[in-house]
Amino acid sequence: MTFGFAPSPSSLSPKSADPAGRLGRTLEPAEWASAGIPLLRNPREVVSGLHARHLPGPSTAVVAVLDTEERLTASASFARRSTPADGWELRNALLAHLRRVVPHDLRRRTPVRTAVLLYCRDGDERWTEEDGAWMWGLRDACTLHGLRCGAYITLTRGGWQVLGEGRGGRRPFAGSRPSGLAESLAEPDPAPQRTGGGAAAALRRAAAR
Repeated sequence: MTFGFAPSPSSLSPKSADPAGRLGRTLEPAEWASAGIPLLRNPREVVSGLHARHLPGPSTAVVAVLDTEERLTASASFARRSTPADGWELRNALLAHLRRVVPHDLRRRTPVRTAVLLYCRDGDERWTEEDGAWMWGLRDACTLHGLRCGAYITLTRGGWQVLGEGRGGRRPFAGSRPSGLAESLAEPDPAPQRTGGGAAAALRRAAAR
């Protein structure tokens, strides 16, 4: 089965107007699916934990580093500038935030820790050129920081999805409050929190064959 495609809000300008090389700094779904990205053992727990800690809004990225037991080592969130998606610029932003929250592992022969990226955006779960730029940026930032490149997860009004794996759910979603286990994982937050429910709903298979 294959990815669906949708136009990216950040890539509405004609391709002829793109800076030279911008379109090369992106990963197509088939390239990402064949890159050997390690599967998350419990993606719902990872997504719920990051959502509870950062409560990302649209155009907000959350980059996180996990240890070998998939425990959160460090994380940071930041808003993406409203410019055409460029993998090189996204890579630099990810790398800058990784350097602030965790030391590099470049001295290791083999990466031990894994970086994952949760990106909250408008639209549906279908792959966009913006997603491709984030994938390129995450892979390159991990290489430069001595980390394994992990999952790329989108968070929309419809829920969350691990692109390339076909795993996802309806909660959390963009704009939702932390619920259930996520509340116990959240850092102290002066804002009141509500407990919400919601069963997981598997999204269609996303990996390109």
